[in-house]
Amino acid sequence: MALSRAMIPAASLLFLAGGAAWAQEVELDPASDDPVARGAYIFAAAGCAACHTAEEEGARPLAGGRALSTPFGTFYSPNITPDPEHGIGDWTEADLVRALRGGVSPSGDPYYPAFPYTSYTGMTATDIADLWAYLRSVPPAAVENRPHDLSWPFSWRFLLPVWRSMNFERIPPEAAAVRAEQSRGAYLVEALGHCAQCHTPRGPLGGLDEDLHLAGAEDGPGGEVVPNITPHEETGIGGWSADDLTFFLEIGMMPDGDFAGGEMADVISETTSRLTTEDRAAMVEYLRNLPPIEHAVGGE
Repeated sequence: MALSRAMIPAASLLFLAGGAAWAQEVELDPASDDPVARGAYIFAAAGCAACHTAEEEGARPLAGGRALSTPFGTFYSPNITPDPEHGIGDWTEADLVRALRGGVSPSGDPYYPAFPYTSYTGMTATDIADLWAYLRSVPPAAVENRPHDLSWPFSWRFLLPVWRSMNFERIPPEAAAVRAEQSRGAYLVEALGHCAQCHTPRGPLGGLDEDLHLAGAEDGPGGEVVPNITPHEETGIGGWSADDLTFFLEIGMMPDGDFAGGEMADVISETTSRLTTEDRAAMVEYLRNLPPIEHAVGGE
């Protein structure tokens, strides 16, 4: 399928409105001499806006409070504006590096894996530095963080080191740089885009089932069914053409003419639709060349 923009229904223009409004705030340019513009692009590619802005009308951008419902309870994203009391205003760049690459707070406490540091550990040092420059440029918001509402025993944070020993492997900076250089698509999908965090099923303790990497999940964020995005012909996206997948990442339209909804609608409006044409093409190439995995989800 190869669709033209002239065939896009009016509803899709409303779908893209949120991303367009956000884009007016700062230039996104991965090739800019300005680290803020480069950082804005990394910010978009990493999907930060959708997670760190509450859904309520009038919510302050990046002030946190977005609810993530899981089988373990509800997580609430933190304020990542440069507010010194409630946000990251008193952080250093090294603090951000430890958070993204090591999953550890400035005080040394481990983060819950609802924060996808297990993917962000693959970010390059250059991209983290640019992201830091962008985060320092956004308006501070004095919005207090909301505590997580988790069931026992997952509310016991002191158990997290055990989980980390079983499920977290830190990627050395030099290895991250090599992957980013050798396969832009792998870097965008696996590290920045952290697609596996939603598209890979989890075990009873929340660890990713890597035998079904990107093969879909019955109980994704908010209880949604998340599809298989490996190129399996029957249960995945093996029947999608490169144009189908490119068009989906750009405007959210599927081959049958339907549009993405739920969490994926936010991913497209705030992330994939704002990438360069070359980066979307790299993601498509990577996904189409993954090992196909037969895994039906959602009653397929």
